[in-house]
Amino acid sequence: MKIILATNNANKLREFSEILSPIGIEVLSQKEAGADIEADETGSTFEENAYIKAKAVYDLLKMPVVADDSGLEVDALNGEPGVYSARYAEPGHRCAKVLDKMKGVPDDRRTARFVCCICYIDEKGEPHTVRGECEGRIGYEKRGENGFGYDPIFYVDGRSFAELSADEKNAISHRGRALEKFTAMIGEMK
Repeated sequence: MKIILATNNANKLREFSEILSPIGIEVLSQKEAGADIEADETGSTFEENAYIKAKAVYDLLKMPVVADDSGLEVDALNGEPGVYSARYAEPGHRCAKVLDKMKGVPDDRRTARFVCCICYIDEKGEPHTVRGECEGRIGYEKRGENGFGYDPIFYVDGRSFAELSADEKNAISHRGRALEKFTAMIGEMK
């Protein structure tokens, strides 16, 4: 079975391939499959944006497609940055913007979560969605050298995501949890 991943991000392609190839699924990037497009993420939820990306590639190729959308939701910021996580500030300044907005927010109000939604459109054009979340807190400073994005300010059990090894992070992360649900869903459909 072949699935097209609605991205050209090499890290996402590797991650999906590592998880799906052992169950007999070959993952191709959208570009490898002949869909060199960029869908406008106009949804107001992670689920909507994942669907928009998957549908754009499915409409072009009429083959099974999977897409994901993910981000950080901070409770004290009314869910910001949310679906705008990747566009919240210039690259390299996103963590600083969150930390600046969180100045003076006490420990008990620093709750946050990472969210990942995966949309799979099957060969018949039917969408299927799963969601993974990881609850944590926003720290007071950036810590750690691993990870990317908001990982240095997102803390779980006293450590930032950027202080965890890849295996430790994947075991508890939003994307790891969503991929686990996705793999189970695909297994049931085969």
